[in-house]
Amino acid sequence: MRSKLIIISLFLLTAAFVFNSFIDDNPYFKITKDDVVLTVPKGFPKPTYTFKNNTITPERFVLGRKLFYDPILSKDSSTSCASCHQRIAAFAHIDHALSHGINGLIGKRNVMPLQNLIWKDAYMWDGGVNNLEVQPINPITNAVEMNETLANVVNKLRHNKAYAAEFNEAYNDTVINSERILKTLAQFTGLMISSNSKYDKYVEGTIELTETELNGLKIFKTKCANCHKGTLFTDNSFRNNGIKRDSALNDNGRGTITGNAADNNKFQVPSLRNVEMTYPYMHDGRFRNLQQVLNHYSNPTNFDKNYDLSLNKIDVLSEQEKAEVIAFLKTLTDKVFLYDRRFADPNMHF
Repeated sequence: MRSKLIIISLFLLTAAFVFNSFIDDNPYFKITKDDVVLTVPKGFPKPTYTFKNNTITPERFVLGRKLFYDPILSKDSSTSCASCHQRIAAFAHIDHALSHGINGLIGKRNVMPLQNLIWKDAYMWDGGVNNLEVQPINPITNAVEMNETLANVVNKLRHNKAYAAEFNEAYNDTVINSERILKTLAQFTGLMISSNSKYDKYVEGTIELTETELNGLKIFKTKCANCHKGTLFTDNSFRNNGIKRDSALNDNGRGTITGNAADNNKFQVPSLRNVEMTYPYMHDGRFRNLQQVLNHYSNPTNFDKNYDLSLNKIDVLSEQEKAEVIAFLKTLTDKVFLYDRRFADPNMHF
C-alpha cells in the first residue's frame, strides 16, 4: 500500500512539473522581443499613448498578462480583468448586457472592447479616464466590479512569492508598487492592436469584397462614417445616439463627468472594428444584434430628444440596405487579432 502511495505521489509531482513546464516553455505562450515590438499599422494615425515612459519588454508584457487574468486584483479574488473582457469577443463581454462583478453584483454599463487603445485620449463610455495607465484603477476600485483598493492589491502581491519572482524578472528587483502594476497592464492591453480584417486586406489591395459588402461600404461611407470615421472607425467623440434613457439605470453618460447638462445622454462613439463579435450593443447593452442596431438608426421616430443631428443623414434604410451594411460590418472582424496567442490566458490551456 505504501509503495502505491509513493508511486501516486511521484506521478502527481511529475504531472505538476510537466504542466508548469508546458506553461513556461510552450512556444504558444512564450513572449519574445519580436512579440512586443510596437508597429503602427499602415494608414493608422499617430498613437496618443506612445509608451515613452513605459519601456516594453517581454517580461513586463508577461507580467501584465498575468495580472490581467488574475482575480487577485479583486477584493475576494473572484473577478479578474478577463472576467469581463473576453478574448474571443475582442475583449468585450458577450455573456451579459451589463458588466458583472464580485458577489454577483451587476454594473450599469455594457463592457467596452479592448482594442487599439493607444489611439484613444479618453476611456470608458463617459470618458472619465484620460490615460491608458490609470484606466485599470476604475474597475479595480469600483464597488460593483472588483471593489478593491490599489494599496490592498500591492500588499497582496508583495506577499505572493510568485509575483515577487516575476517583478524581479521584469524590473531586476522585487519592488512591487502601483505604478509598476499599472504600467505592465498598459503594456499588455496597449499592444492589443486590430488591423488585419478582411476590410484591411481590401484596402491593401490583396483581397476583393463581394458585391453585397461593397454596397454596404458605400452606404456606410454616406450615412455612418461621420461618427465612425477613419481607420479606427471612431472619432472618439461623445454623442447622443438617440436611444431613450433606461430609467432603471438613470445614466447621464458624459454629463456625469463634465457636470454640463448639455452632455447628458452622450456616450463615447465606439470603434466598429470586430463589431460582429462585441454584442450586445450600446452603452447599456440593450440591442442583442446588429439588425436591432440598424433598426434603431434607420427609424428617426425612435430618437430621443437632443439626439445628435448627424443621425439625420442615415434616414430610413430598406431591409436590403441593412443587410448590405451588416455584410460590410462583418468584414471588420479581425481573426488574426481574436486568435492572437500573445493575448491568450495560459492558465486555461493544458
